[in-house]
Amino acid sequence: MENLEVFSVSSYVEQDYSAGSDGKPATQQPAGGAALKLTPNSLTVLKKRYLAKGEDGELAETPEGLFWRVALAIASADAKFEGPDTVEETAKKFYNLMTSLDFMPNSPTLMNAGRPLGQLSACFVLPVGDSIDSIFDAIKHAAMIHKSGGGTGFSFSRIRPENDKVLSTQGVASGPVSFMSVFDVATETIKQGGTRRGANMGILRVDHPDIQRFITCKHDNERFTNFNISVAVTDEFMRAVEAGTDYALTNPRTGEEIERIPAREVFDTIVQSAWRNGEPGIIFIDAMNRDNPTPEIGEIESTNPCGEQPLLPYESCNLGSINLANMVLDGKIDYAHLKDVVWATVHFLDNVIEANKYPLPKIDELTRGNRKIGLGVMGFADLLIELGVPYNSEKAVKTAEEVMGFIQHESKAASIHLGKTRGNFPNYSGSIFDRPESLHMRNATTTTIAPTGTISIIAGCSSGIEPIFAISFVRKVLDGAELVEAHPYFQKIARERGFYSEDLMRRIAEQGGIKKFAEIPEDVRDVFVVSHEVDPEWHIRIQAAFQKYTDNAVSKTINFSFDATTEDVYNAYIMAYKTGCKGLTIYRDGSRDVQVLNIQRKNYPQVEPRPRPDTTNGVTERVNTGCGKLYVTINSDEYGFCEVFAQMGKAGGCAYSQIEATSRLISLALRSGVKVDAIIKQLIGIRCPSPTWRNGEQVVSCSDGIAKVLNQHSEAKIAAVSDVMGACPDCGGAVEHEGGCIVCRSCGFSRCS
Repeated sequence: MENLEVFSVSSYVEQDYSAGSDGKPATQQPAGGAALKLTPNSLTVLKKRYLAKGEDGELAETPEGLFWRVALAIASADAKFEGPDTVEETAKKFYNLMTSLDFMPNSPTLMNAGRPLGQLSACFVLPVGDSIDSIFDAIKHAAMIHKSGGGTGFSFSRIRPENDKVLSTQGVASGPVSFMSVFDVATETIKQGGTRRGANMGILRVDHPDIQRFITCKHDNERFTNFNISVAVTDEFMRAVEAGTDYALTNPRTGEEIERIPAREVFDTIVQSAWRNGEPGIIFIDAMNRDNPTPEIGEIESTNPCGEQPLLPYESCNLGSINLANMVLDGKIDYAHLKDVVWATVHFLDNVIEANKYPLPKIDELTRGNRKIGLGVMGFADLLIELGVPYNSEKAVKTAEEVMGFIQHESKAASIHLGKTRGNFPNYSGSIFDRPESLHMRNATTTTIAPTGTISIIAGCSSGIEPIFAISFVRKVLDGAELVEAHPYFQKIARERGFYSEDLMRRIAEQGGIKKFAEIPEDVRDVFVVSHEVDPEWHIRIQAAFQKYTDNAVSKTINFSFDATTEDVYNAYIMAYKTGCKGLTIYRDGSRDVQVLNIQRKNYPQVEPRPRPDTTNGVTERVNTGCGKLYVTINSDEYGFCEVFAQMGKAGGCAYSQIEATSRLISLALRSGVKVDAIIKQLIGIRCPSPTWRNGEQVVSCSDGIAKVLNQHSEAKIAAVSDVMGACPDCGGAVEHEGGCIVCRSCGFSRCS
């Protein structure tokens, strides 16, 4: 969701700087290109998360400089194949590809290309064997990957079940779920290059004896906060679900069947858990292996953190997305332009494999052996709007198939061309492609639909293949002021057709959608459908349409209303299986414990506060305010903060009573499970006529002072994140749920799992 206003970066950039801290100008970007136009949100995200900074923390790079740095680093791989004379021309092509906002590579490439770290891939899968050595090797390797900016996927299916024999010690095994806790703690200590947090996918096969413990391991939302979890569902299991029969649980240590249990009972547990809080997802592991292009090299057992990239153990993949919003000309899809972009991006992504600095030699070897790339799309919802097509329609499904079918065909043609000039990927056998072995193919896979998160904010388009999140929303800016923002296409149409007003935009922001606004023409209401207005069936049909022409998998969140039943979720899983999806992630609106909603809802569940314990531990801080010295006491119990007391040095009067009332309400909220960050965001910035200063920071009221003390002592500022239609911990804006991640389109905050 972006403001229609754009900034021309060229208008304020005097000089482009390298990623280094020496302050010397880098090689200048090519002259004569179109001005880079960014929305305010795009510029905010680039400054905060992508542009290189010097040792003093100040920006050492401009947006144009970033794209030239990336273009030049990726183009340098041409020297190996076409000779050094081609590098500059290729760099110009890649630079224009990005500055036109037609394409964005995955975040590690934007962050690290042309910089010392040089790790450019987003997706990795590591093996986890049934031994202490193998398990802790995986933890060590995951830490190295997280530090370099990548995410990791693991299958824990090889680990023997809980209470199984450990022959070396004559003890009993603790099982895969207990070892997941060790991975989770290790991940929490690693920050990815200072700009990305570690994220994991944990997978367990449905026929593992510990499967039911795994399914429910995230019922407590504070556990495994660095993991998305998915059940690897087999065709055999799904047939047993449909037939109402039993299926076998197998000990991975011995390969022996240990018992048979009703498939529907396990499936119902998966459904109920997903209905409860969105975890676990499911992946159809047999479908993924049917499309495994190199079965002779190994079996697919896991995916990356968001589920869209099945990979062999020690394999990695680099991703990128085409901005479909830029592929429309005169009300029609501009296939000529799209073809040019596809060919250029396949060239770009293949070069990434050469330019990449891999975190492990084994990953280097297997990645170069298969040369998988994952070209996907973003801005699909914007494309439909430009074409006048509702997202929840047969025409949208047909459009999805046509566009992705075209991208699939052209990406294969581009890969064949590279195979002729550069050679096939080393592990190529030809069998998976149903073509003669003599045919060339540079890349084992070419297409993946990934969540686009912050790169779609940079491009100023809708996320991935998701519907638009909201037509209009209110964004908080400095000093608590509010700015109403509207989807640029809606704003343009509203002005052209004469129904635009600031009041309308604000009322739309309160409702989330426009279905009930009679003053808006019906054809506009039909086209501008938002995520929570799309029935799950249409979400799944769109996902299946893209999956039909995608080598790897499709990352998409299937949104359910708060009132959806477990039966609705059950039917969605069955539909996803039957329509050829390779996995499914669902999210029922409001299903996490606490959310700051931006849409009113009837029958929202009531919460009883937990009792105050007899004994608490606390700390008292003195805060200077314009009204006098304020003493703030924060007490904690075994669950965290449980109460706040605040007392003014000058007793009595209205101010004293309001401070006491504020403290009581904060305490009530804390014991009712409200996240500390949500309370802080409600209080911080509230102003009174007498601001003052404390430790170099302005305190603008007593409420603001209490919030600052809470913030100072909170240990989980970033971890406390609300989900769909919830609050961003950085700016307080609404966040979206996308493929197992949450993304704030106001400031660019993102977090997976």
